[in-house]
Amino acid sequence: MKIHMTRILTLMLAVFLVIPAFASAAPTTKGSAADLRSALGNLLGEHAILAINTMQKGYDGKADFADAAGALNANTDELSQAIASVYGDEAGKSFNTIWSSHIGYFVDYVKATGAKDNVAKQKAVDNLEIYRLAQAKFFATANPNLNEQELAEGLKMHINELLKAFNSYVAKDYASVYTTEREAYAHMLMTGDALADGIVKQFPTMFTGDIMNNPASDLRQTLGQILGEHASAAVFAMQKGIDGAPDFDQAAAVLTMNTNDLSNAIASIYGADAGKAFNPLWSSHIGYFVDYVKATATKDNTAKQKAVANLEKYRLAQAKFFATANPNLSEQQLADGLKMHINELLKAFDSYVAKDYKTAYTAEREAYAHMFMTGDALSEGIVKQFPAKFETTTPTVPTSPQVSTVTMQLGSKTIHVNNNKMMMDVAPFIKNGSTFIPVRFLAEGIGAKVKYDKTTNTTWIMAGDDKLAFWIGQDTMQLNGMNKKVGATVFVKDGRTEVPLRFITELLGWNVAWGKDKATIIMTKAMAPASAAAHNMATDMTNMSAGHMSH
Repeated sequence: MKIHMTRILTLMLAVFLVIPAFASAAPTTKGSAADLRSALGNLLGEHAILAINTMQKGYDGKADFADAAGALNANTDELSQAIASVYGDEAGKSFNTIWSSHIGYFVDYVKATGAKDNVAKQKAVDNLEIYRLAQAKFFATANPNLNEQELAEGLKMHINELLKAFNSYVAKDYASVYTTEREAYAHMLMTGDALADGIVKQFPTMFTGDIMNNPASDLRQTLGQILGEHASAAVFAMQKGIDGAPDFDQAAAVLTMNTNDLSNAIASIYGADAGKAFNPLWSSHIGYFVDYVKATATKDNTAKQKAVANLEKYRLAQAKFFATANPNLSEQQLADGLKMHINELLKAFDSYVAKDYKTAYTAEREAYAHMFMTGDALSEGIVKQFPAKFETTTPTVPTSPQVSTVTMQLGSKTIHVNNNKMMMDVAPFIKNGSTFIPVRFLAEGIGAKVKYDKTTNTTWIMAGDDKLAFWIGQDTMQLNGMNKKVGATVFVKDGRTEVPLRFITELLGWNVAWGKDKATIIMTKAMAPASAAAHNMATDMTNMSAGHMSH
């Protein structure tokens, strides 16, 4: 009997909590903390994608709605098992009930929209508000390292993103649908990072390393995120294609954006020329899948076989590309893995056409999980190839790191960096459920240089050889030439660039806590004395640049 790949990841969590990983002298993507992070990101990211797809199916009255919802429920069961593996069976059951409720409220919202029942729509929104507070309380009660207010803010963002994607779909603003879907997906992986970080802090003897500051883990997570998105986006775009759906072009455009992200990731490791060579090669297999869909629609078996033959040529060329770039990767194993990827996508599509929807969604989930495993293999091979780039440096003098503290307060322009008091032009504030801070004062307070370019509306942060660019009015930033989703639109308030607190702290590896007054923000991080602050920040950036892109 075939076991679902995602289920395997979930069941592994229980093992990680009782068998600590052994420290290795060489950097690696493996380890209990990194595995926990990957598993939670996998499941939470999948939840966002499946939820948006299911809401579309429900609104359209599609025959596969029940099976789409079944895939979403299966994901919930696996998340519940993950929670149970950490906090016990009773906690797992409680989580399942709470988490399932918000899926039900989304369904209520879809039904009310279809019936044009505004009262019922508002009730669904009210219930989602009750849910997010209960869910935040659940996590914060279970883990003292998780801040209830921040959790509630994150869940509000999740709810708003899913509602926005659905409302845009109803309004036929398809470009917005898929932009929002990508943001929702990336945000849930960030949520997984936060939960995993809290769990590791809660059970330190069961884990090794700080997963938020491990560049090898970052690379693994980045590649898993991009490749997982590719699989799901391909399956659902193929469904849109055979259905002749009006949003097919926009659904297919996700694959192009995803390919660009993956090409940028390749370029960040092997150089711009390698990224340019990878892009058309990877894009070709997407084109062959489109050929297969078109041939299926016209019942042209000859064209279908040609598409399959082209996919066979592609997988061999793609395997050769990776194996040539990296001697740690086996060309035969790569080719076998790509064959599995191709077969899973074709199986999901053929089953959908045959109206065997249960098989279609089982194959889609297997394809998604398999791509995370592919990301695991590629990232480990890259880390072995460039070990120096992925080492977590430890300061030798002094032997004990000093804890730096940055304290801010909502509504106050005062910022304390260790014992130094500074004044900001703009106080931290909450907007649309997210806490925003002026990035200049945080960056300068820990040793980085900040520059604003009026001609391009760009805020640059420079630390050593690393450069970050934040574009006003966009929800994407750039880290050493690589794009990364911010999670909210960057904007200017009173002459200062504002970014979400959660994003910038996770990017730089700071721990965030809220004071008892629920208004004081306390950020801490172990680092060398003040004279080396800029160097440590540069190290953070280098670690991040090893594999980060859009999330």
